[in-house]
Amino acid sequence: MNDADSTPESPQPRRSDATRATILAAARERFAADGYERATIRAIARDANIDPSMVMRYYGNKEGLFAAAVDIDLRLPVPDKVPKADVGRIFVEHFMDLWERNEVLTALLRVGVTNAAGAERMQGIFKEQLLPVALRVCPDPEQAPARAALVASQMLGMALTRFVLRFPPTVALHREEIVAWLAPTVQRYVTAPHPGPLD
Repeated sequence: MNDADSTPESPQPRRSDATRATILAAARERFAADGYERATIRAIARDANIDPSMVMRYYGNKEGLFAAAVDIDLRLPVPDKVPKADVGRIFVEHFMDLWERNEVLTALLRVGVTNAAGAERMQGIFKEQLLPVALRVCPDPEQAPARAALVASQMLGMALTRFVLRFPPTVALHREEIVAWLAPTVQRYVTAPHPGPLD
């Protein structure tokens, strides 16, 4: 009886999870390709080969779907376990891994530069994930927000020109070259003494 009771119910969560995963994968690709404004529930449903009502059922509307599609943990390195002299290199290598393997970040960047919801989500990731790491690494915690913002400017600039705008010289750079160029700059932003006021 227990087997009979559990059999009909057990496949349902698996089907539900698979459907959600299919919808989110299609949404990320569509948001990355079209941006937030042009992406539609109908187009995402077509890409996922399901009825648009299923998208609405799981996520309510485009805003809810976007929020779920760009929910991301950067999994930043733990500062206490990273030698301070290697922070720049480790950060750049980590972000390159993220951009190269995760289409969610590309979708979020595309949307973030054109849409208030996307920009707000990126600001939230900065505040919730990057800033706390900077606070634990920087020599002057009161300057951590500015230092974290400078790090973000380097990594987002590289991502924008390499993965979104696809500037040929940037795309042509080998990963090792990018790390070699950017790591010293990120290291300086995070650990160097503050330059002080300029006269």
